[in-house]
Amino acid sequence: MNSYRNFLVAIFVAGMVLLGYVVPGMAHHASTPFYDPETVVELQGSVTRFVFRNPHAFLFLDVEDENGQVSEWQVELGAPVGLRRVGWTPDSLTVGTVVKLSGRKSRAEGSQGVCCVRMTREDDSPIVEGGGVREREQN
Repeated sequence: MNSYRNFLVAIFVAGMVLLGYVVPGMAHHASTPFYDPETVVELQGSVTRFVFRNPHAFLFLDVEDENGQVSEWQVELGAPVGLRRVGWTPDSLTVGTVVKLSGRKSRAEGSQGVCCVRMTREDDSPIVEGGGVREREQN
């Protein structure tokens, strides 16, 4: 009976250790706490910076609103390793390039952030041939 109890304790401890590794990884990759899937925005703007480094690439755009006011928007992209797999490089978007995108708006009050985007050039052509950032299919 004592060895059975020790076995159960060992299984429990191993499960908790595994959970300790899995949960932080899942939490890091969830976008819903930070970006609202119900609030999709469409933007067109000029690239001011393209930061292509880990853990996520970021794109900064100057976007003009309907009143002619220009404001900076921050676009969170995927990890550079994933972007490279579909053809992106640090030179894929240069300063001044105009892009169109739609994505989930940041939940942070007063912020102008977007993630999970579908993005094209101004003429609706892909950013890179044979690849791009696309919206996930909804099941």
